[in-house]
This record gives sequence, structure tokens and C-alpha cells, in this order.
Amino acid sequence: MSLLAIEILLISVLAGIVGAVLGLGGGIIVTPALTLLFGVDIKTAIGASIISVIATSSGAAIAYIRDRITNVRVGMFLEVATTVGAITGAFLGGIMAPTVLYIIFGLLLLYSAGTMLKKRNDELPKDVHMHPVAEKLRLQGEYYDKALNQTVPYKVDNVYGGFGVMYGAGVISGLLGIGSGSFKVMAMDVFMKLPLKVSSATSNFMMGVTGAASAGVYLFRGDIDPAISAPVALGVLMGATAGARIMQKMKSKTIRKWFIPVLAYVAIQMIVQGLGGLL
Repeated sequence: MSLLAIEILLISVLAGIVGAVLGLGGGIIVTPALTLLFGVDIKTAIGASIISVIATSSGAAIAYIRDRITNVRVGMFLEVATTVGAITGAFLGGIMAPTVLYIIFGLLLLYSAGTMLKKRNDELPKDVHMHPVAEKLRLQGEYYDKALNQTVPYKVDNVYGGFGVMYGAGVISGLLGIGSGSFKVMAMDVFMKLPLKVSSATSNFMMGVTGAASAGVYLFRGDIDPAISAPVALGVLMGATAGARIMQKMKSKTIRKWFIPVLAYVAIQMIVQGLGGLL
């Protein structure tokens, strides 16, 4: 294995850990690392990023589903919104400039970061009312929290708000070609008031489904370079497997303190990109 492949592998291990803990996939680290540190073409970097998302989901989802942290019902319900949104975004791409959407969604992420900041010391959601739709679809659940050493039952609120945000996440993914892990976690944590660990685990599960669908397109275009993607996939898979264990031993408020600066960074990046397109 060449020195470049080893360096990419090590960066990818870190990406896998962060992706599994925060529910964002490894792309948030993999894409900038490949382009800025290793001079990889942006299309090849995005192709490798898609592979990293699938690897993160594969590595983390097994552990999260086995330990019943992932809410599969919520994940599949929200996938409907993401998929319809992605199709809408793909159509809109031909008729409108994405700059305004960058700013709108960037501001939405900033708002969510502020909301998370206010409840940064809350370990579990408080005073959650069961939404009638959630009750009908049996979206509520429970999981065993290894950090708290207790079983945590939870309810699901504001289903329409969460579904709307997930539709928007799909639109921006289809229109701008970016991952939407931050929106997925935000929809479940801020709007639907699921415990953060459930939001993160379910986001990982969902991204594997959407990532697998996108990978075929990138492969057909020739944007997936095995020399880059192979060490990325291996490193991210190793990191995600470790990250799934780390996350379960962390307290939710610690994960939230990791997540807020990442959310703010993505929000500011989107707003700057949008303003740059307008100017």
C-alpha cells in the first residue's frame, strides 16, 4: 500500500468515527481532506464521499440496529420525504439558481444550532407530546442507554415539521448534490424531539439507503476511482465500527456539544456560498 493510500486510510478512520457518533456520514471530513490535503479532483472526492457514507452506515448501522437504538420505522417514514424531495430538487436544478436555497437552508441550520445550544445541557427530551400521526404509525420506541445505565422510552412529536424538513433536505441534496446528514439529525432532534442518540443512529441508517442509490450514478459517470475509494471505504468502515461503540458510552449532551460547532460550520459555509453566487 502506498504512502498516499495509508494517509487517506488514516483520515478516513477519523471521518468514520465522527460520522458514526454524529450521524453525519464521513463526507463532511472526507471531501475537504481529499481536495485540500491530497489535491484530488472534486468530482472524484465527491464519489469517494458517497462511498464513505455507505461505509459509515454499514459500520455503524449494524451495531445501532442490534442494540435497538435505530428507529427503523421513523427512518423509513422520513425516507419517503427525502426521496420525493430529491426528485423535486433534480427537476428544479434545470430551472432555478441554487444560490437562494443555499442561504435559506444555511439560515435554517443556524437556527437549529441556536436551538441545540439552548438545550446543550439536556440529556433527554422533556415534556414531549405524542403526535397523533406518530401514534397511528407507532413511531415511538425505547432503547437502553449505556452511558446512563437505564432504558429510555421516548415519544415522537411534530411529525409534519420533521417530514417538511426532510423534504427540504431531499430537495437540497438533489439540487446541490450535497449530503444532508445534518438536516436528518436536526429534523429528528429539534422538530420531532427524539433523543439525540436515536436521531444520530437513525440518520446513519437512512444515509446508507440514499447513498447506495446515489453510488450507481457516480459509478456510471466514472467518478469513483478505486485507488481513492478503496482506502476511504476501508478506513471509514473501521472508524464507524469504533464510533458506534464510542457513541453508546457518551452522554447525549456531550454528543450535542460536538454537533453544534459542526452544524454552525456547515450553515456558515452554505450562506457564504450562496452570497458568493449572488454577488
